[in-house]
Amino acid sequence: MRMRPTLSWIPSGELPPGTTDLEPVASALSTGGVLVLSGAGISTESGIPDYRGEGGSLRRHTPMTYQDFTATAQARRRYWARSHLGWRTFGRARPNDGHRAVAAFGRHGLLSGVITQNVDGLHQAVGSQDVVELHGSLERVVCLSCGARTPRRELARQLEEANPGFAPVAAAVNPDGDADLTDEQVGDFHVVPCTVCGGILKPDVVFFGESVPPARVEHCRRLVREATSLLVLGSSLTVMSGLRFVRQAADAGKPVLIVNRDATRGDRHAVTRVALPLGAALTTVAGELGIALDEAVA
Repeated sequence: MRMRPTLSWIPSGELPPGTTDLEPVASALSTGGVLVLSGAGISTESGIPDYRGEGGSLRRHTPMTYQDFTATAQARRRYWARSHLGWRTFGRARPNDGHRAVAAFGRHGLLSGVITQNVDGLHQAVGSQDVVELHGSLERVVCLSCGARTPRRELARQLEEANPGFAPVAAAVNPDGDADLTDEQVGDFHVVPCTVCGGILKPDVVFFGESVPPARVEHCRRLVREATSLLVLGSSLTVMSGLRFVRQAADAGKPVLIVNRDATRGDRHAVTRVALPLGAALTTVAGELGIALDEAVA
């Protein structure tokens, strides 16, 4: 039986209310050893929409699943046409104050690590080090037959050559880099095979309905064990891939702090949820800690 992914979450029972008090976040960071877990909400101020917030893409868009992608050539044609167009938008996205704050906290030795559920590479673009990309990265492409990994920019060049003049106007671009196109706009888009073996190419990301590699999960679990606290930034924690680390931290007695405007699936495990825009909130915290976001990156 093909299982559909968890795309939404409805709170059961009363959750702790959100707050605007940033003192617990600043206090945790001042102690050091904080592990950051970031989600799509940290990239919305860079022009990349999230899935579930106000105006989130799930209100109008069902993400491609691994099962659908591997099932038919037509599904892959539709995905690569939409993703090829969306890649251009992702390539123009720039880190925002939230990403800059996380990088600054890391440079000042306040973080034990960064786990991101995002595939946009914006944490690394602003200088964050040793980022664990829980769901992979759109910067890479993998062959499902031989396992060869190649840069996405090389695939983009090949797709440009195979589809000259392909430039439809998308209704929107989604957090997974998938642009909203109609079947008519997709047309007879040509998909290119792996140059090594001729196999099927897939972005090196974890699709909905696909599992995070076990070794990556264990790496993240080790980071949680070694951290003093867990700071969740911009994630609804709807999917288990991120929620399991919140539960692990809480079960170990480590403080869980969440900065997310909407309620999350992890709120009952957290000591606080700050319901403020991420960029402004983290800039304020940085100021309270005497950290400038515009300092030169080493």
